[in-house]
Amino acid sequence: MSSSISKPLALHLIQGGAYIVFALVLFTFAVFAPHFLSLTNIANIFAQTSILGILAFGLTVVVIAGGGNVIHGGIDLSVAATLGFTSAIYSTLINHGAGDAIAVVSAVGVGALAGSLNGLTIVLFRLPPLLATLAVMNLLAGLELVLTQNTVLPASSPLIDLLSGSDRFGIPLLGYLLLLIAAVLLLLIQYTPFGLRLYAIGEHREAARAIGLPSSRYVFLSYVISGVCGGLSGICASVFFSGSSTGSQEFLLPVIAIALLGVVFSRRFVPTIGGTLLSGLFIGALINGFQLLNISNFWVNGVQGALILAIVAASTFLRSREV
Repeated sequence: MSSSISKPLALHLIQGGAYIVFALVLFTFAVFAPHFLSLTNIANIFAQTSILGILAFGLTVVVIAGGGNVIHGGIDLSVAATLGFTSAIYSTLINHGAGDAIAVVSAVGVGALAGSLNGLTIVLFRLPPLLATLAVMNLLAGLELVLTQNTVLPASSPLIDLLSGSDRFGIPLLGYLLLLIAAVLLLLIQYTPFGLRLYAIGEHREAARAIGLPSSRYVFLSYVISGVCGGLSGICASVFFSGSSTGSQEFLLPVIAIALLGVVFSRRFVPTIGGTLLSGLFIGALINGFQLLNISNFWVNGVQGALILAIVAASTFLRSREV
């Protein structure tokens, strides 16, 4: 028997440590950040998390289908650019008199097209996901600049007024939308043959091909789902900011951190929608707590970068424990 630490023990130590850190962060903010545990602030965390969380759900599906290899596995660097472009499309259509229905369908449809472009370049042209999605990211960012002229596009509509409101308990409707999309994807990914095949393809690509699973089709669909989530998140951003806003690329780092951190909150240390939801709320609470303490965003970015390094290192360590 090897004297080195076993994988099950390492997994329990990593997950236990993550929950302890989560609890310590919440306790620290509760003590030092004014009104952190107030109902109003907790509701605000849910509303802020809706944008990042929905984006991270899409990225999680891509990671599930593509595998966790940082270079050759599933990754979608275009998620933040998809948010920015679809938010600009939604706001532009609203400002030109289009109804909410047309604007929503257009934003989600463009998100799906962006995801399809990612999927096609990866499946048909065999480009590494890192390179393919980086190219699409720059394409979408350029289109957003052309459409908005690098300016904020304010927008107002009945849907924006509705979703920016709260229920009688003060819980924002954007928070309910986050939970609804999480529930739909949770059922799809965790409890249907489609989701089980995504996991099989991501974790055991060659074995999946050997039994006849159409790997390319499932990988393509994972990017389409990611694009749709980008479109939905773009609408949420328009609701939260009352229009489109510049600087959507700033969302990329926290979204990657949320998607990667989500594996810590799953039993098998694999990406799950439930784990991503929990990690999204953790990152949302972290950002919110830093804002309440008037700590610079540079520190927030530093913490998120450290979390990404820690999760990648932990995943690499656990793979080395495989027999």
